[in-house]
Amino acid sequence: MRLLASLVATAILGLSVLAVTLLTVFQRHLIYPGAFRSRAPAPARPAPPGTEAISLPTADGERLFGFWRAPEPGCPVVLSFHGNGSRPEPGAARFAGAPWRGAGWGVLAIAYPGSTGSPSEAGLIADGQAAYAMVQARVPGTPVLLHGHSLGAAVAVALAEARPHLGLYLEAPFDSLSAIVAGRFPFLPTSLLLRDTFRSDARIAAEGGPIVIVHGRDDPVVPLAHAERLAAQAGPRTRLTVIAGDHVSILGTQDREAAAVFQPNDPAQRRPVPAAVH
Repeated sequence: MRLLASLVATAILGLSVLAVTLLTVFQRHLIYPGAFRSRAPAPARPAPPGTEAISLPTADGERLFGFWRAPEPGCPVVLSFHGNGSRPEPGAARFAGAPWRGAGWGVLAIAYPGSTGSPSEAGLIADGQAAYAMVQARVPGTPVLLHGHSLGAAVAVALAEARPHLGLYLEAPFDSLSAIVAGRFPFLPTSLLLRDTFRSDARIAAEGGPIVIVHGRDDPVVPLAHAERLAAQAGPRTRLTVIAGDHVSILGTQDREAAAVFQPNDPAQRRPVPAAVH
């Protein structure tokens, strides 16, 4: 029995060491799977209708790819950040269509890890900064609505900390990547191993413009509790809408309501953010 117990303990220890090693070495492959696939840059891919493919330099000398539609004069731009396994085309097509297009909105949806360098939290935020700067260079002074899905929501929140914006439109956000990983690997010292933590809960401010959060009740990727904690941290300026759906099926379902909150053309006429809807 002692020998068996010793073998079991050794096996458990070995598996734990293996899990720690894999998480340490390959964590960014798990967080940014799209960065490790072979992809053609945006200029080589067909642009969604109503948009154009663009390429712009980043501060670190790399290239950022995305899809752009200019706003009508005096109208805002949606700066959209996709989830870690997605691409910018769906977001570009979505925000270049109804209801946004009819109200004159423009859009910039970037691909990231958008620079051609290695992916990281700092790198994605730097890509966001470059995208924001590009919008302001093309349409100086235009109001910007920051949109993000999943990991992209964390990029949007980080950008909102440093740049003027109309508000935040977040779909399936998490309060921190640390909490996501800890929930999946509860017996590992993830707080010591994780290089990129994406602490949206620490970055999101209790004051500022409106925040609209949309989350699926049956989201298997980011549990609803993350959105609830993030909404609580942001305070009364936030509307959390919880609907039937998963991590992806919710995308775009609340666009008309969100467009009404982030009143185009005249930010002073934006509607107050309603109470949470469940």
